[in-house]
Amino acid sequence: MIGEATVATRTEGDYWGETRIPADKLYGVNSVRGVENLTVSPRTISDVREFPRAFAMCKWAAALANHDLGILTRTQCDAIGKACREIVEGAHDDSLIVDLLEGSGGTSTNMNFNEVIANRANQLLGGEAGRYDLVHPNDHVNRSQSTNDVYPAAMKIAIHALLAPLADAIANLAQAFRSKSDEFDGVLHLGRTCLQDAQPMKLGQLFGGYAALTARLAEELLAARAKLCVLPLGGTAIGTGFGAPLGYRKAVFDHLVKITGTPFEPPENSFDAMQNLDAMSRISAELRTCAASLGKIAADLILLSSGPVGGLGEIRLPAVQAGSSIMPGKVNPVVPMSMMQISFAVIGNDTCVAQAVQYGQLEINHFEPVIADRLFESILLLTRGVRLFREKCVVGIQANVVVNERHLFDSMAVATALVPSLGYAKVSDLARQSVLEDRPLIEILDETAVLSPAEARERIEESTRTAV
Repeated sequence: MIGEATVATRTEGDYWGETRIPADKLYGVNSVRGVENLTVSPRTISDVREFPRAFAMCKWAAALANHDLGILTRTQCDAIGKACREIVEGAHDDSLIVDLLEGSGGTSTNMNFNEVIANRANQLLGGEAGRYDLVHPNDHVNRSQSTNDVYPAAMKIAIHALLAPLADAIANLAQAFRSKSDEFDGVLHLGRTCLQDAQPMKLGQLFGGYAALTARLAEELLAARAKLCVLPLGGTAIGTGFGAPLGYRKAVFDHLVKITGTPFEPPENSFDAMQNLDAMSRISAELRTCAASLGKIAADLILLSSGPVGGLGEIRLPAVQAGSSIMPGKVNPVVPMSMMQISFAVIGNDTCVAQAVQYGQLEINHFEPVIADRLFESILLLTRGVRLFREKCVVGIQANVVVNERHLFDSMAVATALVPSLGYAKVSDLARQSVLEDRPLIEILDETAVLSPAEARERIEESTRTAV
């Protein structure tokens, strides 16, 4: 059409023919094939920023190691290193186009990075993208590597980085629960088992349990995170290190530790590191445990805040938005409901990861892309969800003291608190009278001059003290 904008392109070819590529993009023909054949999801390899950072750091460390061993010239090494640094700093995401869920076992992803880094390195050296005469994607950027060792290494590095903010978010949630535990320390509360009245307790004790759980979740997550520091770099295709020169493994890890500031290290057995992804399964299991535990707390808060008239109504959650398009004034517990939905999604992702870990075959696991995709999603869902749960819900929870005490004093649960001072038989007789007359036990104690309300309250308070 007359007046239609013309986009400058360049041509790259392979076994399957020639392809026109926009001149302002840094990817090459292998990246295009990956997009054409394997685009199935809405997420590309640039969407989770920690992943391209991790991949670029692996390529950067490899270039430095290859230069140390005389395989790359200083000029090539510097150009590759600068291109990698640009990716680490957030550049060139528009050229990282391969689907994160691509099915080539990571080869399309690896070649996308190789081509982008090579083309940018050529530009930095005064050459043209797509020529590869100064720096080649395979011969130089991918030198001494295979998709099979660099992809899982980058995946582990990225997950290691992503887990730190999640652990912080959960630790902050634990602190919020501790604050609520202190705030509600003086509020008498009806403890329940099997959704039936059980024993007196303090509302603060309930929230103290939530604080202990969430603190433990953060600690266990960090313990699992530490296991990600063992990387298969240097194993190349199957663990033998074929294609990498003598001394490469030590050199690449020396440089990677300097680049990342993290004590990454090689495995004791390179074949184990290539074949097995049990560390990913453990991380996924910890994420599942976090999700299930936080989902349980969220469900508790929904139940305790139910009503406000027809339910328990013992706590008030912050009202953050209207709860109905048809019922005026209705407010729903939307934030803990969101936390529960996140827990469902993460538990489902864990099932996917378990299947992918199980069905890797022989020398490598070629299902790493789906493992990366599901773990990235679980971590990001939990990180964002936990922050919102704390900020929009937990820190603003209020205790309805009147309702808490009414439920407790109207309940037969107070009988248990009286047994140590009055004896089981006497309390049983009084409890039977309470049931037959359908009146609170506290009233009968007062009428029969067994205990005044103040004395009964004192006994109940004593029963809530934690035994040590």
